[in-house]
Amino acid sequence: MTMKMLTPAFAVQRDTERCIGCGVCINQCINEVHHMDEDGWMWVDEDRCVGCQRCGVLCPTHALSITEFPMQFRGNQYWSPSHIREIYAQAQTGGVLLTGMGNPRRYRCYFDHLLLNASQVTNPSIDPLREPMELTTYLGNKDVEVPDREKPQLKLKVPVMFAAMSYGAVSLNVQNSLAMAAREAGTMWNTGEGGLHADLREFAPHTIVQVASGRFGVNPDYLGAAAAVEIKIGQGAKPGIGGHLPGEKVTPDVARTRMIPTWSDAISPAPHHDIYSIEDLAQLVETLKVATRYTKPISVKVAAVHNIAAIASGIVRAGADIVVIDGFRGATGAAPLRIRDNTGIPIEVALAQVHQRLLDEGIRQRASLVASGGIRSSADVIKAIILGADAVYIGTAALIALGCHMCQCCFTGRCNWGIATTDARLSKRLNPRLGAEMAANLLQAWAHEIKEMMGGMGINSVDSLRGNRLMLRGVGLERHELELLGVLAAGE
Repeated sequence: MTMKMLTPAFAVQRDTERCIGCGVCINQCINEVHHMDEDGWMWVDEDRCVGCQRCGVLCPTHALSITEFPMQFRGNQYWSPSHIREIYAQAQTGGVLLTGMGNPRRYRCYFDHLLLNASQVTNPSIDPLREPMELTTYLGNKDVEVPDREKPQLKLKVPVMFAAMSYGAVSLNVQNSLAMAAREAGTMWNTGEGGLHADLREFAPHTIVQVASGRFGVNPDYLGAAAAVEIKIGQGAKPGIGGHLPGEKVTPDVARTRMIPTWSDAISPAPHHDIYSIEDLAQLVETLKVATRYTKPISVKVAAVHNIAAIASGIVRAGADIVVIDGFRGATGAAPLRIRDNTGIPIEVALAQVHQRLLDEGIRQRASLVASGGIRSSADVIKAIILGADAVYIGTAALIALGCHMCQCCFTGRCNWGIATTDARLSKRLNPRLGAEMAANLLQAWAHEIKEMMGGMGINSVDSLRGNRLMLRGVGLERHELELLGVLAAGE
């Protein structure tokens, strides 16, 4: 028996004067943190708490508070408490540390060091309440030398789409929520690599389907029931490695959608076994175009890595209509903690470099760029577009809009908010109609803010914003960082 060296991560405190013993906390916690004995005495098992906050939020008398467990390690600038706790955990289990969501480490966030320019006397601002502001965005090949019949476009009323999250990694109610919200907002949602559930076929005009290394759910009907097809090579949370959906999450419904055996692990290999070069990728792109009769844009999604500019150039030359770049703050349902926290590069730098490389090579018009990985607000959207994106994907922000409290335990499938789970009882906790309303509200709010910021810059069309780096200034950045981003320092 291994000696236990870890204290709980969270302390669960109950105000006994407020608690009425209603049992809501017991019923709501799938991790069995809360208990009531025969005499009505309430007690907790703090070792099981993951900090999802559901019991505290739903407690009718607000008798519960969940905080970090008050244990202080001896101060050490090199050996942080998280490093110590992780070693304790591995010493006890001998296993790889898994985690969900995105990279939480204190790397520099370049979005927070970029400021928007604003109009004053010589370049009057625009009032978005009284003058038209155009946010409509078209994604696809816009090269004048390519025949129009071979240039299908995705039309977005707002340059924000819902990122790929597969059925199995998230509940069907999550996908239903995002699909309805995408239709309401006039944008797109992405199925992820888990196939397209039959109940969601009605949202085909607003659906992007994925073809990943596992080929889950891929067939001619799947390709036909979408507005675009995305080849997933990699993702920002785990560049260079594959995916794994544990067998306990592969319910009969998930199995039918993915076309795999029930309760079996769904393994996505790290490489596509038919792609080992740009020429191989070009063949798959062409195959998908033929399969969809050249009526749908073909997208390729890759993780942001150190040579991303050259990679993106090759992808465009392989015939992709859209290139999706996923930065190192992109989230995931499950990833090895070391991979998530130590690989990839920031989306801001990757995006700026790719945009400039494609301009320098004269092929920028052949494909649209979509930025993903850590987009938190409308300001991030604006800054990404100025750095060169045509549109962005949001994943974590969308899940937070649905109620996610970022406990980072998505890989367990025991999501108390009914989001990262296939448990039927838990999935019911997310009402898809309410979820769709909240997700659509988020996009509506961001659209208003984008128009306000554009108006403040004296710009009335998102097309005029794209790649216009004179509208950005850097604060607190080194000269080489400014050069990589292609922006001037504040005051210049």
